[in-house]
Amino acid sequence: MLYHVFMDVKIPRDLPAEERADILAREKAYSQDLQRQGTWRHIWRVAGQYANVSILDVRDNAELHQILSALPLFPFMQITVTPLLRHPSAIRGDDS
Repeated sequence: MLYHVFMDVKIPRDLPAEERADILAREKAYSQDLQRQGTWRHIWRVAGQYANVSILDVRDNAELHQILSALPLFPFMQITVTPLLRHPSAIRGDDS
């Protein structure tokens, strides 16, 4: 099942630099691993914001929740999730 996920990141300014660097490194490794697995299908940065729009391909709501709540930046995110369905007028068959 495909999900459109908007992630708005708000890291506290007073977070120690070493802790911030560690969290960002773990976040990058985790998200890239999910991309290699095909679970995190697309990720785009939102221009002018510390936010992204992503497409995740997971079994169900529970798996999506598990993946998102395991993000190292999760405590600093506001996340909006929209389930997606294939549009009947779509001509591409490789994005279901």
